[in-house]
Amino acid sequence: MNTANETLIRNAQLVLCMDDQSRELLDCDIRIQGGVIAEVGQGLQSEGTVLDAKGCLITPGLVNTHHHLYQSLTRAVPGGQDALLFGWLQTLYPIWSRFGPEEMYVSAQVGLAELMLSGCTLTSDHLYLYPNGSRLDDTIAAAADIGMRFHPTRGSMSIGESDGGLPPDALVEQERAILEDCIRVIDAHHDSAEGSMCRVGVAPCSPFSVSRDLMRDAAVLARDKGVMLHTHLAENDEDIAYSLEKFGCRPGQYAEDLGWTGDDVWHAHCVKLDGQEIDLFARSGTGVAHCPCSNCRLGSGIAPVRQMRDVGVKVGLGVDGSASNDAGNLVLEARQAMLLQRVSNGADAMSAREALRIATRGGADVLGRDDCGQIAAGKRADLAIWDMSGIEAAGNWDIAALLMAGPTQVRDLFIEGRRVVASGQVTSIDLPKTIARQNQLAVLLSA
Repeated sequence: MNTANETLIRNAQLVLCMDDQSRELLDCDIRIQGGVIAEVGQGLQSEGTVLDAKGCLITPGLVNTHHHLYQSLTRAVPGGQDALLFGWLQTLYPIWSRFGPEEMYVSAQVGLAELMLSGCTLTSDHLYLYPNGSRLDDTIAAAADIGMRFHPTRGSMSIGESDGGLPPDALVEQERAILEDCIRVIDAHHDSAEGSMCRVGVAPCSPFSVSRDLMRDAAVLARDKGVMLHTHLAENDEDIAYSLEKFGCRPGQYAEDLGWTGDDVWHAHCVKLDGQEIDLFARSGTGVAHCPCSNCRLGSGIAPVRQMRDVGVKVGLGVDGSASNDAGNLVLEARQAMLLQRVSNGADAMSAREALRIATRGGADVLGRDDCGQIAAGKRADLAIWDMSGIEAAGNWDIAALLMAGPTQVRDLFIEGRRVVASGQVTSIDLPKTIARQNQLAVLLSA
């Protein structure tokens, strides 16, 4: 047997598989061969690398279904700290217009490292502005260099202030150019194969920053190319009012009319979906990226996740951009999701296990990744190892209830069988150097 790319993780106190049987395995080993889980069980043997996980919980890697990685460079901007969504955007657009390729690359790496440390192995990203020569390729390079499994989306804005939109005219693009660049990026970077490290989506920013024509054309293009579709939808009351005024219908109807429902579509937020829209999403297989911390931060409300789950809507979690969170810790996002459903519907509305399943298997289902989000032979070797011997878990009677008591940072993280976090440290980049550069760029932008 070739053991050069083999790792045996042994003696885990508990493995939460998140598979179809929802197995919880005590005193368990996991053998990784290349990028795939080869075996899960007790007493496994290997002549490859051996990693002891005594006293640890192992979960599938967490999956983040909505982010704006570039925003990690604009956390806690004073003018936007207490603003609602539209005012928050108007504060930040002028700052983002000064970004260039380096800002996009560095901010993406910082955001990706933060996700990794919180147990995330697969993330989407929604990049919808491209100032000063920036391209989606900048963030794709950042993800490749750090080793994150990535689902970037080619976002866009085409309606500027002069045409009644929110973004400055300098940040919008011509719609023909947008569609041409979508084709370029998909052809250059999209890999549909099982185990893919990069899949590209098409993602006009929102119904209030692009035209109906672009929404419709983007859907046609994405389906022609076999890629997924993503946008913001029904985020807050202003969003609903805009849709009713401009389109004469609610956001769900708008989405359906333009081809934006189906199992190849996922929408961010969906805080204000009503019962009919929830049923529409369930029937059509449309996914939702639930972003609880951002929704709290911007005062948007509490998404009806319990109702969505009860009728079969696919729901994953998103940390959203770091200018509206202002963090990127996915395990804390899962905890917040659990707590908000309890606030809305009672203490028995969502268990810690269900919220963690949304953060793993749920996110993988939303992104169309049946090869990820679970621990089983033949699935990708994306694993989070949580050390339960520290202060956060001291006295914990049920370590499967990770979201109740922590920890909130991984000890080790494997992506495609590679150990990208070891003993709490990112191994694939010089993170202190990257953080220092990020801080330098933030100072320059604030001058």
